[in-house]
Amino acid sequence: MFGYSPSLQDIKNPILSVASEVYTADGKLLAQFYKENRSPIEYKDLSPNLVNALIATEDVRFYKHHGVDYYSFFSSLASTAKGDKRGASTITQQLAKNLFKTRKRKSQGVVRHIPVLRTVVYKFKEWLTAYKIEHIYNKQQILTLYFNTVPFGNNSFGIKTATLKYFNKTPNAVTPAEAAMLIGMLKATSTYNPIRNPERTLERRNVVLSQMNKYKFLSDADYKTNSAQPLNLNLSYVEEDGQGDSYLRRAVEKWLAKWLKEKDYDLYEDGLKIYTTIDSRLQQYAEEAVEEKMKMLQKRFNNIWRGKNPWRDSKGKEIVDFIPKAEQRLPIYKILEKKFNGDTTKINEYFNTKKRMKVFTWNGEQDTTFSPVDSIKYYARILNTGMMSIEPTTGKIKVWVGGINHKYFNYDHVNQAKRQAGSTFKPFAYLTAIDNGFTPCDKFTDKPVSISYTEDGKQEVWSPNNADFHFSYREMSLRWAMGKSVNSITAQLTQQVGWDKVVEYAHKCGIESPLKSVPSVSLGSNDVSVYEMVRAYSTFLNKGERIDPLLVTKITDHDDKVLEEFELKTTKVLSEETAWLMLYMFRGGMEEPGGTSQALWEYPGLWKKASNQIGGKTGTSSDYVDGWYMGITKDLVTGVWVGADDRSVHFNTSESGEGSHTALPIFGSFMERVYADPKSGYQPGPFPKPWVKITKSYMCVSPRISIDTTSSETDSLSAPEDTTSATPQTVEPPQTQQQNPPAEDK
Repeated sequence: MFGYSPSLQDIKNPILSVASEVYTADGKLLAQFYKENRSPIEYKDLSPNLVNALIATEDVRFYKHHGVDYYSFFSSLASTAKGDKRGASTITQQLAKNLFKTRKRKSQGVVRHIPVLRTVVYKFKEWLTAYKIEHIYNKQQILTLYFNTVPFGNNSFGIKTATLKYFNKTPNAVTPAEAAMLIGMLKATSTYNPIRNPERTLERRNVVLSQMNKYKFLSDADYKTNSAQPLNLNLSYVEEDGQGDSYLRRAVEKWLAKWLKEKDYDLYEDGLKIYTTIDSRLQQYAEEAVEEKMKMLQKRFNNIWRGKNPWRDSKGKEIVDFIPKAEQRLPIYKILEKKFNGDTTKINEYFNTKKRMKVFTWNGEQDTTFSPVDSIKYYARILNTGMMSIEPTTGKIKVWVGGINHKYFNYDHVNQAKRQAGSTFKPFAYLTAIDNGFTPCDKFTDKPVSISYTEDGKQEVWSPNNADFHFSYREMSLRWAMGKSVNSITAQLTQQVGWDKVVEYAHKCGIESPLKSVPSVSLGSNDVSVYEMVRAYSTFLNKGERIDPLLVTKITDHDDKVLEEFELKTTKVLSEETAWLMLYMFRGGMEEPGGTSQALWEYPGLWKKASNQIGGKTGTSSDYVDGWYMGITKDLVTGVWVGADDRSVHFNTSESGEGSHTALPIFGSFMERVYADPKSGYQPGPFPKPWVKITKSYMCVSPRISIDTTSSETDSLSAPEDTTSATPQTVEPPQTQQQNPPAEDK
C-alpha cells in the first residue's frame, strides 16, 4: 500500500543505477543508457570549497542533526505560513531521495492517488531512510555519496563529471567561485544551466557565495573577490562516452521521452529493455551505402571547389563575412565576449590560436593542428546526409542514419534537420489533382506560365522556369510531367487545384512542419524533415492510410516483465484508388521519357527480376543546396537527403549537385545490398495490384526514343533532373520496353 522503502541491506549496498538496453528488431544490442560513468571519488578528492558551499546553502546544521533537522523543518513551516516558502530537507534526506527514489510514483504504492497522504508518506519515508543512512554511514561518507550521485545538468552525474565538464579540472582543484556555481545549480539544473543561462547562473552563484560568507566559510575579502569574477567556464574537456552513442540511440531517447515522463521511469537507471523496429541487416547496408557514396561525393565536392571557398550566395559570389558569422553562432563566443569585455582583438586571437586536435576524415580520425577558424573552414565543407527507411504496412522504421559520423556531427538529419524539399514535394500537387477529378493521363502543355497572387497585402507575379530554362511546348500527361519533373506543368496544376489545397493534402499525408501557402509550394519551397517525407510517402503504399511511425515495439523491465507494447496507429486520409494511382504515377520516374529516376538503371542488382518495379522522386533546391531522393519499392519507402549543414555551402552545377547525382545513388546502392541478401526478407517484385476497381483512365502512352547507352560516362544513363527538352528521351530497361502498363495494372 505504501510502496517501496529501502532496507538496511539496501542502504549498505546501494545500487546507483541499472543500465537500460536498446535492441534491434532481430535481438542485437544496439546501445545502452547508464550513469555509472559518473566516476565516483573519495572524500579526500573533494575540495573543502565544495563541502563548505554545499553545507552553507543546503544544510548548515548538517553536523548537528542525525538525518532530520526538526528545527529547520518547523522553521520552514512557519516561514511558509508567512508566504516565504523555503525547503527544509537535509543533505541526508536529499541523498535518500536521489539514491532510493522515494518520491517516484512506482515507489509510493496505492497512496500515490491520495494527494495529502501521498506527501506525508513520502516525507516520512525520507525521514526514515535518512535515519538509516546516518546509522550506517558517518558524515564524510554521506557527503561523498551525495557528491557521487547528484546530477549537475547537461548529462553530467556526480561531482567529478561536473567539474571536468564545466571547468576541465578535478574536484579537488575548484575555487570558491567554481564550487558556488556548481552547488547553486542543484536548485534547478535547467534554470541555472551555465551554458544556456549564464546570467541566471551567475546570480545564483553569488547567492551561494553570500551564504558561505554569512556562515564564515568565506571571509569578506574573499567573498568580494569571488563574487566579482565571471563564470570562467572551460568547456574544452571531451568526455569519453562508453555507451555507444549514436543517432539511433538519441532517436530512441527522444521517441520515448513522453512515455518515460508519463510512466515515471528513468532511462539511465531503471534497467529497461527497449526493443526497436530497426533491422540490423538493413541498417548495416544503409550505413555501408552512405559511407561508399558520401565518400565519393565529398571527393567530387572538394575537386569542384579546389582552391576556392564554397560558401556562396545565390549569384555565386563568395560570402566574405561567412567565417565571422560562424564564429558568433558558437556557444563559446558569448563566453569570450564576457571574458574579454567585448574586446574583438582578444576574441580574434582566441579563434586564430592553433592547437592539437583530432578531426573527422573519410580515411579515419586524424591528428592535426588547427585553430578554431581552421576548424570552422574545414567542417563547413563537409557534406552530410540523412536517411530513413520504413515498412509502411507495419509502420516500422527499419533504417535510421542521422548523419555521417555521430561523434563529430551530433545533429540528426532525419528528424532534427529541416531543409527545402525541392521537387520531392511535387507529388502532393499531383495527388491533390488526382483526388479531385484529374487522371494520370490528363494533359498539360509545357509552356511559360505567370501566376498572380497576393502575399502580405502585395500583388505578386510568379513565373517559374524549368530547370534548364527551356520549354518544349509539348503536351504531356500528368504522369509524364511528374516523372520528368516539369516545373511549368506542376505550376499550372497547382494554380488549378489551389496551393492552399496542396498544403492541405501534404499535411493530411503526414507533413507536420508549417507550410507557407504560395504558388511555389509544389516546387518544394518549404522546409521539411526526412522523417516527415518518408511518413507522408508511406501513405501511398499503405492504401491511403497515414501512419504514426514506430521506432519502439516493446519495453520490459530488467526481469523481462512487459511494461508497454506499442501498436501501429493509422488514419484513413486517401481512397485506395487514389493511393494506388499515385504509386502508378511514381513509377513514371523510371518508365516515362526523361524520367528523373532513370539513373537507377545503373544498379543491375535492382533488376535481377524482370518484374521488379521501383517508384520515386528526385529533388533539388535552389543553387543545388539540397539533394533529395524518395524511393518506393513494393515493401519499403526510403528517403535520403544530402547537403552541407550550412546552406551557403553547396555544389555549383546540375551535373554534380542534383538529387539524382547525390541522394539517388545512396538509395540505389542500399537497395542493391538489400536485394543481394536472400535473408534480408526483401526481394524484388512488382508493385501491388489495384486494391479496388480503378475508375479513372491511367494507361497513358508516351512517345519513347531510345538513346545510346554505351557511353563511358558514369552518369550516362541518368536523365538531367527537373529539365525538359524538345525531344524526350528514355533509357531502355533490361526487360522488354513497356509500351503499355504491365498485366497487373490492367
